[in-house]
Amino acid sequence: MYDKTLVKEILSQILIAIDRVDRRSSGIFSAADFIDSEEGTDMLDAISMMLIAIGESCKNLDKITDGKLLPLYPEIDWKGVKGMRDVISHHYFDINAEIVFHVCKTHIPNLKEIFQKMMKDMV
Repeated sequence: MYDKTLVKEILSQILIAIDRVDRRSSGIFSAADFIDSEEGTDMLDAISMMLIAIGESCKNLDKITDGKLLPLYPEIDWKGVKGMRDVISHHYFDINAEIVFHVCKTHIPNLKEIFQKMMKDMV
């Protein structure tokens, strides 16, 4: 059995990161918004940092729970979430604004829903 208090803390941190991605990407309407100005590039940097944090936290959840928690929520591509962290971290100068935009607008809402469900399920 794993430490539920620690898992809940990590889930809470992930939800904070997701909220930051939501807030920061709310004024981004296309991938070009990330690269057409210094402000956009700064936003891409800030969002990328939160995506790294989310992916790293998912790796930690997997480790802490001996790989038992994330598979309970198969509607998320966990390998993709963790892989996004690896790509951003190790190939930072090759970040594709289109992919980050797509993640923000398509995958972040689903992630938020699932992490909120996980948090409720921890009770």
